[in-house]
Amino acid sequence: MGQKHPDVELRIPADSAYLAVLRTATAGLAARLDFTLDDIEDLRIAVDEACAMVLPQAREHSDLTCTFDLEPTRLTVAVTALCDSPRPPNRDGFAWTVLAALTNEVTADVDGDRLTVTLARGTTDAE
Repeated sequence: MGQKHPDVELRIPADSAYLAVLRTATAGLAARLDFTLDDIEDLRIAVDEACAMVLPQAREHSDLTCTFDLEPTRLTVAVTALCDSPRPPNRDGFAWTVLAALTNEVTADVDGDRLTVTLARGTTDAE
């Protein structure tokens, strides 16, 4: 079986000035899945937090890639950047604690020169 492709993929400059694009895309996709307004806002904040973990390590003038996988009651978002010496985020830090509180699942992976933070949240009705 071939590798699954994300339902939506966005690539933006690895610069915090472009994060509004990801927040808007996240909100729009969550709304398509009938997430509540509270769930949508939590996801927007969670995507911001994930980006805040990845962006400081991103190579200068590189891209931030954000993939969205949509299921009937769940949205999974992965934020990835190319880094010179990627390190996973501190799982004991405040940002990780906030991200874990806003989502059902959060992971961080280093694969070669890429750092990816992945989060997932289900609709309130599905929990």
